[in-house]
Amino acid sequence: MINIDQVIEKAIEKDASDIHWISGLKPMLRITRSLVELEGSQVLKDEDMYDLYDTVIKGNVDKDHVFNETKKLDTSYEYNGIRLRVNISYSGGVPVCTMRIIKNELPKYEDLGVPDIVRRMTYQPQGLILVTGKTNSGKSTTLNALVNHINETQNKKILSLESPIEYKHTSHNSIIVQKEVGEGMDCLTYHDGVKNALREDCDILVIGEIRDKVTMEAAIEMAESGHLVIGTLHTKSCAETIDRMINFYDVRDQMQIKYLLSALLKLVISQRLLVGTSGKLELVPEVMVVDNVVAGVMRKEKISVSEIEDAIQSGQDKGSISLINSIAKLFVENKITLEQAKIQVEEKNIETLNRTIMQLRIKMGNEQKN
Repeated sequence: MINIDQVIEKAIEKDASDIHWISGLKPMLRITRSLVELEGSQVLKDEDMYDLYDTVIKGNVDKDHVFNETKKLDTSYEYNGIRLRVNISYSGGVPVCTMRIIKNELPKYEDLGVPDIVRRMTYQPQGLILVTGKTNSGKSTTLNALVNHINETQNKKILSLESPIEYKHTSHNSIIVQKEVGEGMDCLTYHDGVKNALREDCDILVIGEIRDKVTMEAAIEMAESGHLVIGTLHTKSCAETIDRMINFYDVRDQMQIKYLLSALLKLVISQRLLVGTSGKLELVPEVMVVDNVVAGVMRKEKISVSEIEDAIQSGQDKGSISLINSIAKLFVENKITLEQAKIQVEEKNIETLNRTIMQLRIKMGNEQKN
């Protein structure tokens, strides 16, 4: 029988971000984006996977019901005071499991490389702020760092809906109420949690993930009613985020939602993580502050990606940051290679990237002379 806690302990020692448990393989660790076999561990058998499942759900009837009904389960596990986000599903009729290790100490907002405009936007009395990116782009870390910063510097009631809860916050200057979403948890769905938030006298609502139209509608209603809503979306760019939100709705309703979003949406940050030249992960942010130009583009009957990108570029004085500018800056600072930089942009934008790199080098040279 595999010693689950021992594997977790070794993964923590090696600073792994994830542990992959698959029958027929040794436990695999994700270390700085690479998959590494855990040396000295035994190959997992089918019975090990069932033992792992039993250990994780700890006899919880509701969790067992969800897994048997849906063939998947998102939950959490705790070892020696360290929380892990757990996903269990099936492969060939046998459970497979992925564990995400949540570090106890949340990085300071200032150390993440997230532009300061994102922090400043949390002082808005109402509206919608979105943190977006693909899987493993650090959305949860950024979101929780923002919550932690608000907790330390503002006097608010923060209600957070998560599935599962990753970082456990302690109230300081603010009051923080964290609710786990799911069957048998604190609320059944994100939508239910958001609707009830209107009765809970919170100032700021944090939504771990906006997955569907009903949750989006509830988030918009919350923002309209005078609250600040901070949420995440699984999208790869600011332009795709706008497109995703609009396409939650039927065509006949899209013009109305465009006008609503152009008034309520305050900022979108879309982020990526790259393994830098130092071997550490580097944050690549794209930031869209919704000023009059961006709002005007959003209200158009047809929205093009290039128009949104141009609007972001024109809004640099308001705090917007284009993806190309972020990539060029990292390259000029020798944090990523030119090859990495070029892979992150479309072929049609390579010339723009080269031009931006040249401009930043000239600017940096002039600053050094002065």
